[in-house]
Amino acid sequence: MDQDSSDKKSISKPSSNYRIQFRKNEQISFCVSRIQNLKADETVMVQTDHNLEPARVIGVGPPIEITLGNEKEKNIVVIQRRANREENSRYERLMEQEREAFDFCQQQIAQLDLSMKLIRVERFFNGSKIIFYFTAESRVDFRQLVKNLVQEFRTRIEMRQLGVRHESKMIGGIGCCGRELCCSSYINTFAPVSIKMAKEQNLPLNPSKISGICNRLLCCLTYEYDTYRETKKNMPRPGKQLIVDKTPCKVTHCNVLEETVTVQELDNPEKQRVLAREEWEAVMKRSLRPKKISHARKSSSSKKDKPTKKGRGVKGRRK
Repeated sequence: MDQDSSDKKSISKPSSNYRIQFRKNEQISFCVSRIQNLKADETVMVQTDHNLEPARVIGVGPPIEITLGNEKEKNIVVIQRRANREENSRYERLMEQEREAFDFCQQQIAQLDLSMKLIRVERFFNGSKIIFYFTAESRVDFRQLVKNLVQEFRTRIEMRQLGVRHESKMIGGIGCCGRELCCSSYINTFAPVSIKMAKEQNLPLNPSKISGICNRLLCCLTYEYDTYRETKKNMPRPGKQLIVDKTPCKVTHCNVLEETVTVQELDNPEKQRVLAREEWEAVMKRSLRPKKISHARKSSSSKKDKPTKKGRGVKGRRK
């Protein structure tokens, strides 16, 4: 029990968080470690789903509070120990073997005339499996290719087809904003993106303006979508008529970032005015204020409207 509690304390310390990279020019991962004095460019052994894998320390990561037994810890990478000399040399040789496997697979694809594009080759540190990532427009019969690869490398071979988003994530690049692609720098899972998000943020619906290098909608359209949607709920929509300083006006534009509303007079459309948040909120409250009608007046008016019915029994008695 005492040892478990000490492990929890050591993992939850900010100094035990690091940034690592499994391969050069790949996505940087955040991890935790019980080792407190790891330095940059140092090789460590990291626990993965299949086995220990080597990685390079990039630097100290942001502080993250993590305790053992937490469900969220399952998605956290944990550094087990430093790599020894033999593992360091095998790690350098591993990247050379991946390049050799990539070149050999490219030759086989050309010889078999397969309509597929090889993206990356990943080899397990223990040599138990090699994964070949590729893209293709349609289904590819690569059975003969797998036979040739197994005969060459004498290990398990897996062919994994990628979509265009994952291809950009692996290759990397620079986005239209001038920064590194979000998918290759920190995004782990792709969120669904729709054209409705661009409309909600008043963006031009030009495909070249709202699409990334993968020819799909920009992932960053999801970042501020919830903020725009929540802010617009309280703002008057374009086309709504308001009474501003006893003058009937119509809303023409809403600026969500500045929280301002542009209105124009109905009688004089050339005259426009920009309302700050305090101004249009006051106008909205006045327009939504219900008219007060007394209950007695309402009941009396309803009685007058009701037609009087003469009963047949009364007429019979009078006769």
